[in-house]
Amino acid sequence: MASLIKGPALFLAQFAGDDAPFNTLAGITKWAAGLGYKGVQIPTFDARLFDLDRAAESQDYCDEVLGICAEAGVAVTELSVHLQSQLVAVNPAYNTAFDAFAPETVHGNPTARQDWAVDQVKKAALASRRLGLDHLVGFTGSLAFPYLYPWPQRPAGLIEEAFDELGRRWSPILDCYADHGVDLGYEVHPGEDVFDGATWEMFLDAVKGHEAARINYDPSHFVLQQLDYLAFIDLYHDRINAFHVKDAEFNPDGRQGVYSGYQPWTDRAGRFRSLGDGQVDFKAIFSKLAQYGYDSWAVLEWECCLKSPEQGAAEGAPFIANHIIEVTGKSFDDFAGGETDRAQIAAMLGLA
Repeated sequence: MASLIKGPALFLAQFAGDDAPFNTLAGITKWAAGLGYKGVQIPTFDARLFDLDRAAESQDYCDEVLGICAEAGVAVTELSVHLQSQLVAVNPAYNTAFDAFAPETVHGNPTARQDWAVDQVKKAALASRRLGLDHLVGFTGSLAFPYLYPWPQRPAGLIEEAFDELGRRWSPILDCYADHGVDLGYEVHPGEDVFDGATWEMFLDAVKGHEAARINYDPSHFVLQQLDYLAFIDLYHDRINAFHVKDAEFNPDGRQGVYSGYQPWTDRAGRFRSLGDGQVDFKAIFSKLAQYGYDSWAVLEWECCLKSPEQGAAEGAPFIANHIIEVTGKSFDDFAGGETDRAQIAAMLGLA
């Protein structure tokens, strides 16, 4: 028997830091391997771990990265461009907040910031090819999200134009990805214009069904929206190229619902939790993904509002490993055996 889903793997972004072993790729990968992880998802926006500009230019550097990971005992699962891809599309309401994601040289200059982001995302496609990777993960960015709630009334055509513009910005980037033989899994995430199935379909229409446009599946964001995360797999499994294994819980009461009243994370009705501490039915998710033949990585993304990252990471590897299904090669009634007997079938059905 063999498992199609690979793992466990760890997204390194939330664990990188200025102290050893979290401040170098060699140190953090050895730490991850020691916890039982077999793969790491590398953030391209953290220079302590990865130099994207060098990776786009130098095969030798990419070979060095692969060598460091192999020596630690882990594979590279995907590169993440979450922060840079967010800046491909930014509503003016978010300009000040999202400047923090970009170099100071482009702060206060949305056009220059967008140009920088597009260049970064394209470089990540080339770097992935040099690393022998097929998939990346990131965001769509947001032009329409500040107008999520339909009050005050949105002017006719506002949402349509926002998605048309997303299509104009992302289509040439996706063409670049296709040219390099890689695809981009967009994390379907509140705060992005693509935050559920309906908006995913609108985006896919805007990029004319581009084959390089894929989904980074993360059920935690669906729990917070009260969206059926299992039915989502049924609908869009053919586009899922990556999987963030992240838990969450939603506990509405008389004071809070989906919007959670501007409360801090620990006081919100909807909040992220470490694996096994929330409400996500991971047995059902791993079963669905196995059913549809998902064969890429299961990657822990840790963002718990209560538990320490060290404890969450230590518990995450065995949790994922215990949920990966070894897909059977047999049917339950194979024991019956026998060749097809057309005469017997006809007799059983009363056919002449």
